[in-house]
Amino acid sequence: MTDADTNTPSLQEQTLEIGARPSSLRTYRATRWMIRNVMWRFFNVTIEGEENLAIDGPMIIAPVHRSNLDVLLVNAISERRVRSLAKQSMFTTSVGRWLFSALGAFPVERGTADREALRVSTMLLDRGEPLMIFPEGTRQSGPDVGEVFDGAAYLSGKTGAPVVPVGFVGTEEALPSGAKMVRRSRVRIVIGKPIEPERGETGRVSRSQREAFSAKLRGELQRLMNRAADL
Repeated sequence: MTDADTNTPSLQEQTLEIGARPSSLRTYRATRWMIRNVMWRFFNVTIEGEENLAIDGPMIIAPVHRSNLDVLLVNAISERRVRSLAKQSMFTTSVGRWLFSALGAFPVERGTADREALRVSTMLLDRGEPLMIFPEGTRQSGPDVGEVFDGAAYLSGKTGAPVVPVGFVGTEEALPSGAKMVRRSRVRIVIGKPIEPERGETGRVSRSQREAFSAKLRGELQRLMNRAADL
């Protein structure tokens, strides 16, 4: 490996550098304004529990995942810029890399133990930033919460960041998997109270603690989805 190869920033580092630019921050704020004033009205968005996102310091926003619209509609609720993981293929072009980096995203290689994405996630939370993670992983379908992976539990235990669960209905009807056109559908979002991390006496989080935390998170996500359906 040459020195040039060694000094080449990783794709995650490149996206963080792009996202820190003043022009990127302006783009993020303009996009959030458009989502709130155009998309929220188009989908007649109803939000309950918005005060649960008014947290200073790090937090992990953990929504269910039913549509590509989810990250946009939920991110815009917070007054702070929310970081999020996005599949690596979205950053392959220079335009995509700039746009998604400006929107606060950074890449993760799905289907692998992406240690660099994990390192960046930990670093952002340690810096006190909000981070969005979909506990179900990829998009699911229907009103039942799927398997919840331990990523949110692990990062919460490692950094001390609370996890804020979010349930909603309507985004799958608006833009289901495979659809190319958005349909008008009423979206209802319910934000739960923060779930504080669990740590053992040594400060470490055992596998059993992670599993118990993930089970608790799954139950809360289901409750919030049911609540959203009733609004």
